[in-house]
Amino acid sequence: MTKFKNVKTIIFDYDGTLHDSSRIYIPAFKRAYAYLVENEQAPEKVFQDQEITRWLGYSKKEMWELFMPHLVDAHKNEASRLIGETMVDKISRKEAHLYPDALETLAYLKEKYTLIFLSNCSIDYMESHADMFNLRDYFTDMYCTEMYDFKKSKKEIVADFKHKYPSEYAIVGDRHQDLEVGELDQTYAIGCSYGFGQKEELAQADNVISDIAELKNMF
Repeated sequence: MTKFKNVKTIIFDYDGTLHDSSRIYIPAFKRAYAYLVENEQAPEKVFQDQEITRWLGYSKKEMWELFMPHLVDAHKNEASRLIGETMVDKISRKEAHLYPDALETLAYLKEKYTLIFLSNCSIDYMESHADMFNLRDYFTDMYCTEMYDFKKSKKEIVADFKHKYPSEYAIVGDRHQDLEVGELDQTYAIGCSYGFGQKEELAQADNVISDIAELKNMF
């Protein structure tokens, strides 16, 4: 596409963009919520999958502030630990799945572009996936929000590091935390409608794709 003709660096969100994280996040969330119920911090509830996946893409700090803002830090921390532990365990059991054509698309783009990984996740989570799917073969560098103590937004993180890589830039993601990166100078946002974002979040994208493989026709 003419719009992206000068792009040289593509930044990828991970969950909901390359990785179908619902498969490991839903059971992890349910385990953490069961802990809160057991400790009388939350009422029993049967969640619909969509009520759980809406939190994908948020940092753990943002998630708890929105989901259960009055929960004390000790219980937030333990519930977060259980979520992280469960997800990493499921990754080790080979239960994590990338979207079809994700790696093929990365391999294609790597031939002409600098690819950067950026996720609202922990270092352990990022490293576990990097090992399982050999992600370092595709990405020049990998960043996650724990590297910034979960205190910076993706927009702030990209503003910090983008000078290291050739301009112009594009970010590919499914949530508003990804797409607001497109507000930075020389940066475009590509929304993923197959992920976990809502229609109104995708409205801020310069372009929207329904399959990761569509990127091969755009770049």
